[in-house]
Amino acid sequence: MIKSLVRITIIMMALSMVFTTVLLAQHPKLTDPEVASVAVTANQVDINYATIAKSKSKNADILKFAETMSTDHKAIIDQAVALVTKLKVTPKDNSVSKKLMADAEKTKKVLLSKSGKAFDKAYIDNEVAYHKAVISTVETLLIPSAKNPELKALLEKIIPTLKTHLAHAEMVQMHFK
Repeated sequence: MIKSLVRITIIMMALSMVFTTVLLAQHPKLTDPEVASVAVTANQVDINYATIAKSKSKNADILKFAETMSTDHKAIIDQAVALVTKLKVTPKDNSVSKKLMADAEKTKKVLLSKSGKAFDKAYIDNEVAYHKAVISTVETLLIPSAKNPELKALLEKIIPTLKTHLAHAEMVQMHFK
């Protein structure tokens, strides 16, 4: 029964990420203020997931991964805020950032409903799916949409960090299969 619920939850979370990816792929190009909004929102969503993990998990690997997510994504937000301040760009809410927040609320509810190993597995499975979707979004939507060279350079600079996060999440995920 528990395994079935975990599988259903994982499928629901994966479908949510697929829908988000499809939405993002179909979305027209964004303006620089909209790109900035999506970038900050995506990083804040992962910080929020990490906060949940740090409050619910007892697993050392999960806690270490969540701490890394908090630290690294806060650093990315700080860089983005410093850049938009320098460029005098005000991030502008848009349909993509709103969809990210709506999906994040659904995932948050799922994560908060779990405990123990079921939580740990759901959290790390979501991190793998989330990082795949975010990397794809940055590469196929945000970078091509960014007009300002400094904004585009910042987005290109964070891709290796996101790929390192994905590899780390996949390594932790191996312990829960």
